[in-house]
Amino acid sequence: MSVRRFFRRRREDAELAEEMESHLAHERDENLARGLGEDEARRMAALKLGSTRRVREQLWKQNSFPLLGDIYRDIRYAVRTLARTPGFLIVVVLVMALGIGANVALFTVVRSVLLNPLPFKDANRLYSLYDHDTDGKSADIPGSVAGGDFYDWQQQSHGFEQMALYKSYGFNLSGQSGQLPEAIVAGSCSANFFSMLGVRPAYGRWFLPSDDRANATATTMLTWSLYQRRFGGDPAIVGKTILLDEKPYTVIGVLPSWFRYPDERTQLWVPNRVVLPADMMEMHGGDHTFTVIGRLKQGVTPVQAIAQINAIQHHLHQQLITQAVSDGADMRPMIDDLVQDVKTPLYVLLAAVGCVLLIACLNVANLLVARTAARRKEVAIRAALGGTRWRLLREQLTESLLLCGAGGLLGVFLAVGAVHWLKITRENLPRANAIHIDLPVLLFAVGITLLCGIFAGIVPALSAANKKILSALQDTARSVSGSQSRATLRKVLLTTEVALTVVLLIGAGLLLKSFLQLRSTDIGCTTNNVLTMSFVLSDSKYQKPEQVASFYEQLLQRVRSLPGVQAAGLTLAVPGSGFPGNLHFNIVEHPPLPKGKYIYAMMGAVDPGYFQAIQIPLRKGRFFTDGERWDNDHDAIVNEAFVRQYFPGEDPLGRHIHTRWRTDAGEEYAIVGVVGDTRYDLAKQPEPTMYFPIYDGNADAATLVVRSQHDVASLALPIQKQIAQLDPDLPVYHVLTMEQLIGRSTQDASFNATLVLAFAGLSLVLAAVGLYGVLSYLVTQRTSEIGIRIAMGAQRSQVLGLVLGEGLRPAWVGLALGLLGGGIAARLIREMLYGVKPLDWSVYAVVAVALALVACVACVVPAWRASRLDLVRALRAE
Repeated sequence: MSVRRFFRRRREDAELAEEMESHLAHERDENLARGLGEDEARRMAALKLGSTRRVREQLWKQNSFPLLGDIYRDIRYAVRTLARTPGFLIVVVLVMALGIGANVALFTVVRSVLLNPLPFKDANRLYSLYDHDTDGKSADIPGSVAGGDFYDWQQQSHGFEQMALYKSYGFNLSGQSGQLPEAIVAGSCSANFFSMLGVRPAYGRWFLPSDDRANATATTMLTWSLYQRRFGGDPAIVGKTILLDEKPYTVIGVLPSWFRYPDERTQLWVPNRVVLPADMMEMHGGDHTFTVIGRLKQGVTPVQAIAQINAIQHHLHQQLITQAVSDGADMRPMIDDLVQDVKTPLYVLLAAVGCVLLIACLNVANLLVARTAARRKEVAIRAALGGTRWRLLREQLTESLLLCGAGGLLGVFLAVGAVHWLKITRENLPRANAIHIDLPVLLFAVGITLLCGIFAGIVPALSAANKKILSALQDTARSVSGSQSRATLRKVLLTTEVALTVVLLIGAGLLLKSFLQLRSTDIGCTTNNVLTMSFVLSDSKYQKPEQVASFYEQLLQRVRSLPGVQAAGLTLAVPGSGFPGNLHFNIVEHPPLPKGKYIYAMMGAVDPGYFQAIQIPLRKGRFFTDGERWDNDHDAIVNEAFVRQYFPGEDPLGRHIHTRWRTDAGEEYAIVGVVGDTRYDLAKQPEPTMYFPIYDGNADAATLVVRSQHDVASLALPIQKQIAQLDPDLPVYHVLTMEQLIGRSTQDASFNATLVLAFAGLSLVLAAVGLYGVLSYLVTQRTSEIGIRIAMGAQRSQVLGLVLGEGLRPAWVGLALGLLGGGIAARLIREMLYGVKPLDWSVYAVVAVALALVACVACVVPAWRASRLDLVRALRAE
């Protein structure tokens, strides 16, 4: 039988009926012609042709798919049944929509960010390489490489088809045609960077080896976002010149819209050797700020490749023992470098929404068990009339699948909105541009919807199918024994629901306390009414140290004279703004370190008024003076962490440190002061730090710090006007108050804690509803029993205690199991916690008390109602 005939069966049945009626009329007319009466003629015609209904039924059956017909009838029955209880329908659909929608949204993010390969050629063979010290002390930012190390790896290793390197850079993009200047985050890279990744420009060409030379014509490639935003999406920009740090660069290409590596902040790319000094590119023990990417050769394993790089690096370390050269190397898949900071939080959030969905399914299963119990007689009558066990089971599952299907459909729409909200809220989420709902995500949504429908429906369906027909038909309101199995089943489901809720609450409590600890961390300076803004001076305009120092002095004089300004200062980086860089050094008065061993400290450059402006206390000695300039700058200030680590039990004042702050050969600096500790990252302990005079002119990038008694944000525009008067082509960036800056640094912790707390709150509400529903159901089922107890002399308080015990017992068991599971889950998220132990008993105590209160409130109402039953009505209940 064809599918086409299945859908045409009504038409064919009508045609057959018309044809048979025609044959019957013809036979009747012939019988009339032979002289038979009207009734006899019709009877004889019917006897000759046989039963027309049977013929039609046989044709209808031939044109039918029995399974499709059964499914169609089950769906119609389920729709009619659910339509009679719209309140139940709405509640279940909304609960499932929230659970499924949250899971689809988080799965979309996890799949797009963590599971999908990078959009590069043979992305599974791309690896990030970095050097490190085998003693665990890195010479610089983890994952960074010195330029000289890279070129040795490139020339001597044979495990990679290609290697490329890049680093973050910054430019001042000059305004053209009336545009304002703009501070641009850029990337400088080797010539083969884009060809190795397989990224073809949307317009123009990529870099060639001839572009990556010190004397080459300066060229640049624009990202799609800068091309659209700054240049109006005009392809004619290719071949034209733009000014970066007041130097002309020829635009040779525009990158495709999907390319946003390493993140969306990077706006353009330039060749390394055009902007970086030759000694930096060849240096082994110097600036470890490059990121190296390699494409593994076919047939070479990562273990083989890194063993070779390790051997090369170890040989370099032995050969250059007097320089700060790392003695080892490592590698990891390129995608891991991008997502390492969000991998654990995303999996934690996915696990949290999975718990919410399971709790929702348990709640729906509880509701369906109650619904099945209320319809037990109806089901028994259907079974008595010939309904098979499979047929009854199928009807129950169809009803559950319809409910979850409606919830899943609504959940997908909720997921679309949630994904959009997530991309806006988490601006720093890596690979955010790749997050979208596609066919695999929709298949995942269909899959979990089916699983939820089967899970939520199979338990009540089996419960209904197992019910004996006779006992169900004999059930009355006084027959409570028949409902005990269902009551036990609901308690088991509820216990599991409470346990999962407790696990979620513990995780949310730990993350929330961690966030509060992070926000309350003493950063080491004042944060009230402090404004910060950063800028980078152009190398072409400020070539000499005295020019840099002169600009800094004039700027501070102007800013300090503005109304409302209490104090102002300059620094390389304010506390809480991230890793400022570090330097290795020697203490002149201490014994020399063994060859190949180095000690490190964070570096900073400040003006004499910086510490007072941001209120970092002076512990010993003095601050810098205005006389410490480019021709007299051999003084340094250190923090307390520096003293604790390198001068334990000693007075550091007057001691000397030898480091390469200004020159590669290094210079000696006398320690003239000790200041309080600050944190460059709220989640990290204070690091040893060395401060140098910013008036030495060595630092062409700085952050201005301004403190006021009033709303400091109102000073942003007047200060920017002062900067524009000094240098019209100098843009500023990161104009933030200290509160905003700290808020940005804790944004991820806040987001994770808030989201998990929201999921935990939702699960708590579902658990409370489940408790209330179970107890209300039990009270309804035991109305006659309670009436009999009261009639026999039971006190109202005894009835109240009995019912409360019935409801709270699964809550206590669930609480105990949840506390155990929460302890296990807490250990899995320990790396997300700051200042909080996984077994923080205050969090566990708060969760236990909160759940106990919610459980009591949920149980009190039905228990109170049971204790106030009307005795006569209860005994008459049937």
